[in-house]
Amino acid sequence: MKIKILISVVIALGLFIFIARKTSSTMTVEHTFHAPLDRVWGLWTDPEAMKKWWSPKDFTAPVIKSDFKEGGVFLYSMRSAKGEMFWNTGTYQQIIPQQKIVSLMSFSDETGRVVPGGEVKIPGEWPDQVKVTVTFSETEGQTRVSIQEEGIPLIMKLMAKMGWEQQFDKFDTLL
Repeated sequence: MKIKILISVVIALGLFIFIARKTSSTMTVEHTFHAPLDRVWGLWTDPEAMKKWWSPKDFTAPVIKSDFKEGGVFLYSMRSAKGEMFWNTGTYQQIIPQQKIVSLMSFSDETGRVVPGGEVKIPGEWPDQVKVTVTFSETEGQTRVSIQEEGIPLIMKLMAKMGWEQQFDKFDTLL
């Protein structure tokens, strides 16, 4: 009887992983910073400040380039503790100062050449672009930031959320 249960669990887990790799999802994460909106917006949009907070724990961001305007292009890097480099590029689709930033982001190489989602060595079936929407709101001197990533594989949803939460911790340190 125990063997049948174990086999059923293994099959269910395998099926879940198979589906989660192929299923697209939307990840949402929010954080409230104990700082006014103008300070948060300034650090969020300044490439030199971004080098200090962009990337999860134990990663650095040695290269951050940003033409911060609608239609402008960005190139962000992340370096792991092992020295592996990961790159993202994209285009700002909409910028409403101190309210909203919408971008389309892709994996890339160090020159900004897009790497198709199917060639990415991260779990799941990635699209060529992920839509990232960041919204900002201030209440009583505190700023709430909400991030929505559309199109990430379901299997990576929790990891993406954890990565953003670690970036929020770094951002808090800057404040």
